[in-house]
Amino acid sequence: MSLLLPGTYVAADSPLHRLDPRVKMGASLLLMALPFAAPGLASSLLLLAFVVVLALLASAPLVGLLRTLTTVFWVGFIMFFFYLFTTPGRPLVAVGDVALTWEGIIAGGMQIYRVCLLVVIAALLTFTTSPTQLAHGLEAVLEPLARLGLPVRELAMVLTIALRFVPTLFDEVDKIAKAQEARGAGVRSGNPWRRMKGWVPLFVPIFVSAFRRAEDLATAMEARGFRGAHHRTRLHRLRLAPRDLWAALVVLAVSLAIVVLS
Repeated sequence: MSLLLPGTYVAADSPLHRLDPRVKMGASLLLMALPFAAPGLASSLLLLAFVVVLALLASAPLVGLLRTLTTVFWVGFIMFFFYLFTTPGRPLVAVGDVALTWEGIIAGGMQIYRVCLLVVIAALLTFTTSPTQLAHGLEAVLEPLARLGLPVRELAMVLTIALRFVPTLFDEVDKIAKAQEARGAGVRSGNPWRRMKGWVPLFVPIFVSAFRRAEDLATAMEARGFRGAHHRTRLHRLRLAPRDLWAALVVLAVSLAIVVLS
């Protein structure tokens, strides 16, 4: 697998695949918050080691995870460049009133670390949890809000469908890019400015394809008599098993250790 994008599910029998989706979503949210709550070096290394262990337990292709980080390359580059010249501290190189500081390098590197960690954790969650399980988990977590009149099941369905189409959208982008390259467009070759200009003509067919897929999906749901949440029942109900409780305790213990180290 060349890319392990958020939204990609691969059926397997790993320890993380067998966990309750509510536990995995709660653990993912907690792990995503830790880089911001515990920014120390020791805590960051412990969190990184724990995420690597989770990737090994999930039997996730490490090469696919690393290549997935290329999807946020420009986001990380812009954030690093911004913090590099806007963070006050000890100047290393100064050009007029603009100074490159050692604190800016550290702050920019920390932002790249946070972005990469968020992408990897999201990829692990969707890699080990099917869209149906994600929908059930979201409905169970947001169930108290249904008493306030919020359409919880419809919201969970919309979020799940959107997440499900992330890999499909990336495949569509790759096909259109290859078609443009076959016609001589410099999408993935040449200097960065030429590549940026080459991506501009791709936006129109990408948006047209996305809206066409959304319209086809809505038509298919209406043709099959989709009537909303109040008329639906559940074949499988979520129940916490002992392994789910142990997994939650492990995540909480590691999170507490990370906060203490910070």
